[in-house]
Amino acid sequence: MNAKARELAANFDIEKLTPEFYADPYPIYRALREHEPVKLLPNGSYFLTRYDDLTTAYKNTKAFSSDKKKEFAPKYGNSLLYEHHTTSLVFNDPPAHTRVRRLIMGALSPRAIVSMEGDLTALVDRLLDSLATKGEVDLIDDFAAAIPIEVIGNLLDVPHEERAPLRDWSLAILGALEPVISAPAFDRGNKAVQDFLSYLAILVERRRAKPGNPERDVLTRLIQGEPDGERLTERELLHNCIFLLNAGHETTTNLIGNGLVALSGNPAQKKRLVDNPDLIKTAVEEILRFESSNQLGNRITTEQVEFGGITMPAGTLVTLCIGAANRDPGQFPDPETFDVGRTPNRHLAFGTGAHQCAGMALARLEGAIAISRFLARFPDYALNGPPVRGGRARFRGFLSVPCSVRR
Repeated sequence: MNAKARELAANFDIEKLTPEFYADPYPIYRALREHEPVKLLPNGSYFLTRYDDLTTAYKNTKAFSSDKKKEFAPKYGNSLLYEHHTTSLVFNDPPAHTRVRRLIMGALSPRAIVSMEGDLTALVDRLLDSLATKGEVDLIDDFAAAIPIEVIGNLLDVPHEERAPLRDWSLAILGALEPVISAPAFDRGNKAVQDFLSYLAILVERRRAKPGNPERDVLTRLIQGEPDGERLTERELLHNCIFLLNAGHETTTNLIGNGLVALSGNPAQKKRLVDNPDLIKTAVEEILRFESSNQLGNRITTEQVEFGGITMPAGTLVTLCIGAANRDPGQFPDPETFDVGRTPNRHLAFGTGAHQCAGMALARLEGAIAISRFLARFPDYALNGPPVRGGRARFRGFLSVPCSVRR
């Protein structure tokens, strides 16, 4: 077994992933963590898998830059994908990151999120009524994906009749973030950015003419800026609206879908949660740890750094493997076991430090309401066909999960 693990670690290449990896990357992550935790890849970048190494990189924003201009220029060229992914909040350093984050966080305050709970519960209950009518459902299309699209649509106050393209745009733009992308995926991503920008220009023009309540309407808040006069440029405004949808859509869809599949595959834990609904908060944290929606992050070094005796010069590209760190036995006892009551659980699904996910409180609320109310309504749900994975390394989730909710 040890020789097999060494072989897995030695042969790992982020640019040549296998179907087996996409189905279950965790044996490879474990092999890397044990044998080559600071893995030099054929392309000259490094791949980190230990929890402590990731927290060091996350918290040292001076040495580990999130700016993606150097990394993305050869990948995207002079394209709209390049413009988008080098303008959005997550791929910038202070002071640009600080300025945009402050504006977004103002509309995602604890008070604002508490005020969303009623509407969110009503949305989930409507979806559950629809599932009950159908009996045979797809947990992704019919439930998990429908929730964050509505929530982000409400945050930006996108009219309901104009929300249909949002999910496909999001999937195409995020799909272009994979380590290697095909020409068709590149074209789909660019077209999605173009179409989304065109739509947002119209939406912003409407909102300037008729502002909403900045306490609840993120778009109005971003347009109006801070009382001290802090404003986003038009380009920053449009691209960060796209970022908000993308950040809040696929990761939360994956949280809900991954959670219901993991519970189905661990019947004792499912029963424990059904019998003890007060465990929903720790259960959501365990889902985030066990099957992190976002599996990979990236940084570039701005100065010489050292990990595990390996020196990296300035300008080194580094991949932070969240999926591996969240199963590091140095941080999590019995990490391969799914435990809905696990505590403490300081997972890295939302990152940590200055770039910790701005929408994590909202994602937690969506996950808790969706999963708890689903279990209360359909405690005996059963998968009735093989779930179909999304076929991506960075974002781990399902495209389809056939399920029976008949009682």
